[in-house]
Amino acid sequence: MNLVYADENGNVFDHPDMIGLGRSGDMIIELMEDELIPLPSGATLVGLPHTRPVGLDPETGEMQVLPGNVQAVGALLPQGYTRLALPGYAKTDKNEKFPLFGYTSVVWKDGQFFVAAEQSDDPEKWDPLNCDRDEVRNQVEYLTGKYPENRLYKHLSHCALGYECLTSSNTFLQRWEGGVPVSYSCNAGCFGCISEQPDDSGFVAPQTRMNFKPTVDEVVEVMLEHLQKPDSIISFGQGCEGEPSTQAKIIVEAIRRVRSLTSLGYININTNAGLTDFIRAIVDAGLDLMRVSTISALDEHYNAYYKPRAYNLANVEKSLKYATDKGVYTSINYLIFPGVTDREEEIEAMIGFAKRTGLRMIQMRNLNIDPESYLELIPKPQGEIYGMKQMLEIYRQELPDVVIGSFTHLPPSYYAARR
Repeated sequence: MNLVYADENGNVFDHPDMIGLGRSGDMIIELMEDELIPLPSGATLVGLPHTRPVGLDPETGEMQVLPGNVQAVGALLPQGYTRLALPGYAKTDKNEKFPLFGYTSVVWKDGQFFVAAEQSDDPEKWDPLNCDRDEVRNQVEYLTGKYPENRLYKHLSHCALGYECLTSSNTFLQRWEGGVPVSYSCNAGCFGCISEQPDDSGFVAPQTRMNFKPTVDEVVEVMLEHLQKPDSIISFGQGCEGEPSTQAKIIVEAIRRVRSLTSLGYININTNAGLTDFIRAIVDAGLDLMRVSTISALDEHYNAYYKPRAYNLANVEKSLKYATDKGVYTSINYLIFPGVTDREEEIEAMIGFAKRTGLRMIQMRNLNIDPESYLELIPKPQGEIYGMKQMLEIYRQELPDVVIGSFTHLPPSYYAARR
């Protein structure tokens, strides 16, 4: 398992005499053979700015920082893969922060790149290679021409063409899960928000947030265009918006109007679920699927990251339980990080949370964050750190009725109806 590094020009090399390492929290760790898989299709290798790679000298058994003008290398995994370790690195300037991506340890082995990861879902629908960019451009032209006054299509066209966002691309391709953003405001101040950052945060948000309030007509037009097949999913709550439930009035009216015209497809919301009364109204309007974002089932950790305004984790739990009890297929968008999510206290709290709310699925999503900044923000570990691979096995054993995956699934009723 050779160390992988990059030179100052971005050329990637493997070191013939050093073993590649990983990182769990703030600890440099050795990687196990059963933690490695070949670099998946759609993954990207990136240099980690202001770092030096750390490897293991097999002769002395000592960890060493690679000298010279080189930097550590990590992999950005596609959807459907859960990282088990961060890259092994040492920062040359601790004041510098990584761009907001999820970095995974990568090594060179048997003539190819391997990453410390596990496949947790079928990546086909979310593989960028399965999204024809020419077709997206054609569909953007068609739908923006068909609805020239619809500001949502104009906004989503930038997401699809500029950011090459797969969810907004699906909206134009009219397939699978598409997005319909509705909110420019949020009731949380997430430390790692990808659409809005305070000027003094030290982070650069990788995308811009929508800056207008859509009309119900605009929302309904997008929904009806997308919900034309039984397996279509249209989702409120995208990376380019704030918390969708802050616009509950628009969502409720849009769902009711759409469901008066078609029963096809599924309506989903991606939400922090803190506004319980608003979530209840959205559920009662005819919601089918709900995915709740969380980073922990422990109050101190949750509050440190989300910085919730006028709600708490108890509200989130109430919202999830209400939706589950009303027949909504509920899941959590679990933001995970090696050395944190696999702590004993985190695992125990999440198992209890899952059982109390009756949630149906846990979507493992690699947290996009600067590691040092995140570790300084959250509580220190209290118990044993099990490792990400063992953590996944514990969830499968303790929560046998909960699906472990990476992105929104159709409910079992869909597949039952097809049989």
